[in-house]
Order: sequence, then C-alpha cells, then structure tokens
Amino acid sequence: MIEFLPYFIVALIYSFVAMDFWRTAKIPTADKTLRWHSAMIAVGLMLHGWLLYGSLFNGGLNLGLANALSAIFWLTVLIYWLADLKHHLHSLQAFVLPPAAFFVLLQKLMPESHVLPYANQPLFKAHLVIAMLAYSLLTFAALHALLMAAAERNLHNKPTWIKLPDFPPLMPMEMLLFRVIGAGFVLLTLTLISGVLFSEQIFGQAMKFNHKNLFTMLSWIIFGGLLLGRYAYGWRGRTAIRWTLMGFVLLLLAYVGSKFVLEILLHR
Repeated sequence: MIEFLPYFIVALIYSFVAMDFWRTAKIPTADKTLRWHSAMIAVGLMLHGWLLYGSLFNGGLNLGLANALSAIFWLTVLIYWLADLKHHLHSLQAFVLPPAAFFVLLQKLMPESHVLPYANQPLFKAHLVIAMLAYSLLTFAALHALLMAAAERNLHNKPTWIKLPDFPPLMPMEMLLFRVIGAGFVLLTLTLISGVLFSEQIFGQAMKFNHKNLFTMLSWIIFGGLLLGRYAYGWRGRTAIRWTLMGFVLLLLAYVGSKFVLEILLHR
C-alpha cells in the first residue's frame, strides 16, 4: 500500500488540477488560479519523473508497455507545461492530464518486466531518446488538434461535447500545431534513420518488414504530406486536424499496438 501511495499522489495531482479546471470552466479563470495549476503540475511532473526513473532503470532498462506509456505521457505533460508558459494553453489541461493520471497508475498496477538487451549500445540509446521525444511531441500535437476541433466548433456555435471559456485564438493555435508537428516530424525521421542504423549494426539487416515499421512509415508519410500540403497549398483548419489525428492513430498502432500484442497477448 505504501509503495502505491506516490503513484496515487501523482494521479491525484493531475486529476485534481483537471477537475478544478472543469469546475471553473464556465467562469473566467483568475491568473492566480492558473499559476496555482501550473505549480501543481510542476510538482506532479517532478514526482512522476522520480517514479519513472526508478521503474525504468530496474535491473537494466525496463521498457514494458506500462512504463513506455507512462514515460510518453510524462514527456507530453512536460511539453504542455513548457508550451503553456508562453502560449497560455490552459484548456489543454482537459485533454492531457486525465490520460497521464491513468497511465501513471497503470505503471504500478501492471508492472511488466521487459528489459531491453541492447540498452548499453550508444546508438540504441540515441534511437530510444529520439523516438520517445518524437512520440511525445506527436501525442501533444494530436491532443492539440482535438482542442482545435472543439474550438472551431465552439467558434461556429455548433454543438460540441466540450465547453471551455478560454480557447486561444485559432490562428496562434494552428501555428503552434504546425511547429510541433514540424519538430515531431524531424524527430520521427531521425527515429527511422537511427532505427535502420541500429538494426544494421546489431542484426545485419537494415529494416525488418513488419507491421510496426509499416505503420511508422505510413505515419511519417502522412505527417510529411501534411507539412508539404501546408507549405504548398496552405492546408489548415479541419484538413490539418484530420491529417494530424490520422497520422497519430497510425503511430499509436505502430508502437503501442505492437507492444500490446507482444507483451500482453503473446507474453514476449
């Protein structure tokens, strides 16, 4: 019970901030409250990071499904927290904090021992760090796209399942979305390149043709196509949102889907 307490505290911090935001969603939120939310998220991030460190480096590099998801959402919350300091994305709390609370609990409730055998290889370390950052940035982009979809419907007075008072203007939101996607695409490109180099170094084969690599390549093509469409044709609005979510779903299938099948269904 005592071991579970820190995980529960982190989940409680994330959930409490999200619920307090929802509670005050129908009234203008004071700057003091928003600063308090930011401070609480910072505390949650520090405790969450400490728990992740102990769980990830337990007898090697233990990157089981629950640990991986918790790490990705820790990075996603961190990216949100840093972006919020400049862009005032308070409404994104409604999207990013609840899943982070869920996955930090899952990290403790579903411990998986999946120690990676090549964790000491420098190229693999670089590949892993780049991949985690890419997944986290593109997760942030997907959550941001959902917020944009809700903001757009709210702007046109259409029925929507979310009612928040402080949507940022759509143009700055859109600019931030493409900046994040651009950075995520660069990191995803480096992930693919480092993965090829690592595979060549360890297995003597540049890339195995499996569903993980296939979905990752498709996601890379979609995000690249979206950036090209933005530059060449000025894609924006619903088109950008749809392509972002489609690329994210494929990336989710590539990474989470493959780990779920291997670790949960096949127990490998």
